[in-house]
Amino acid sequence: MASSAYRHMAQSFQQTLGEEGSALRHERLLHWRREETVTRIEHPTRLDRARAVGFRAKGGYVLVRVRVRRGGQRKRAIIAGRRPKHKGILRMTLAKSLRRIAEERAQKHYPNLEVLNSYWVGEDGKQKFYEVILVDPFHPEILSDPKIAWIASPVHKGRVYRGLTSAGTEGRGLRWKGKGAERFRPSRARNRRPTRRTQMKVIP
Repeated sequence: MASSAYRHMAQSFQQTLGEEGSALRHERLLHWRREETVTRIEHPTRLDRARAVGFRAKGGYVLVRVRVRRGGQRKRAIIAGRRPKHKGILRMTLAKSLRRIAEERAQKHYPNLEVLNSYWVGEDGKQKFYEVILVDPFHPEILSDPKIAWIASPVHKGRVYRGLTSAGTEGRGLRWKGKGAERFRPSRARNRRPTRRTQMKVIP
């Protein structure tokens, strides 16, 4: 059975992640580090992945590559003989994924566009790189296409800031249902375990 062109594209990208593609990966990351944090690009690095998440080579679609610092954004450690237990340093993890942060930065850079989706393209020891797909909701080709015209509705304005993209939906725990996901929906903040302070009963 013959494979599609997109299957071959996916396999060629996977080869760049191994030892045989280390030279190409190194050259690519070296070039990306020198670019701006949010850089507009003409063609997607992973065409198969871009089309799978909604990109189309037509008017109204914009592609940008976003660089995000890796890690949990932790504070600097205390090194003067004090305990860091109550200093807000240990076990501090991000409430948003780096992919979601990349989408929000792209939206902030292009406020007249709307974020459709994003995908991972590479990372090194300090940074991660994502390509974000943005759509112009007022472009004639977007308005005339019934598959994407929904993004022009006023209810989708600022959708990335309200967790309506794919990364936002995953971060809000809306990918899971049923037993075991009771504390993930509709959000972790809403269903977090009650603290000892809230359990205390005040007797007048």
